[in-house]
Amino acid sequence: MKLKVVHRTSYRYVDTVTTSHHEARLTPRDGFNQRTLSHELMVYPAPETFRRRFDYFGNRTAHFSLSEPHRTLDVIAESLVEVNPVRQLALEASPSWESVRDRLRNDRRRDALDAFAMSLDSTHIELFSDLTQYAQPSFTKGRPLLVAVRELVSRIHSDFTYDAQATAISTPLDELLRERRGVCQDFAHVAIGCLRSQGLAARYVSGYLLTHPPPGGQRLIGADASHAWFAAFVPELGWIDFDPTNDLIPSDEHVTVALGRDFADVTPLRGVILGGGQHQLEVSVDVAPTP
Repeated sequence: MKLKVVHRTSYRYVDTVTTSHHEARLTPRDGFNQRTLSHELMVYPAPETFRRRFDYFGNRTAHFSLSEPHRTLDVIAESLVEVNPVRQLALEASPSWESVRDRLRNDRRRDALDAFAMSLDSTHIELFSDLTQYAQPSFTKGRPLLVAVRELVSRIHSDFTYDAQATAISTPLDELLRERRGVCQDFAHVAIGCLRSQGLAARYVSGYLLTHPPPGGQRLIGADASHAWFAAFVPELGWIDFDPTNDLIPSDEHVTVALGRDFADVTPLRGVILGGGQHQLEVSVDVAPTP
């Protein structure tokens, strides 16, 4: 399947911005089950400096700066991505979660060492006892890791309510677990925290999801949104994605953009500005299949 993604971000400032520096992670990754066929990042007004690099986690990152006074900033990312179905996994054939935990502690091979970093606390995910207690019913003795994770995903989907007004990115994890309301990034953070509380490795995934209109309805341009899910590490298999918001294993309707320890590592667009005062932010995303 080929998916066309258009991600628009618009800032409207009350006062003039004299200088600004920005960092964007809006370019889909290549590898595993997807390939970026084309990508264009457009910035208005045009930046004076623009450069691209790969960050520590291998995410394609753009840096740009503007010194021309401006009161608006528009960033438009257009991508065409080929996404292939993910093969079905025999969840029961995965090793026990305890054996994976013990291997992460002792294995010094490159993939295991990289994964071990994803078992530690990070900016938005600090472990605490209630998180461990929430995770434990899924991680019973000797249970295959992927079976345990799949059940955890279903529990989060059932126990938590999607509510776009309930949280902000600064909402702490203990509050999320107590209130059990939030959005996709919150559910991913809870799931990652649960795995890490058991000594396992889990990473945050940002990207897009192809959404479908209601029966008889039409797709609304710009009605989609950035999406987030997580991946669990399994030796020999690598990283396996799970989407707790939709209670499924992602396949050819998810587009991966960036990977990291949590949302702080994959923020789509951030920056430092001089001036501007208060601002209004508008973001729209459209994901559509294309021939």
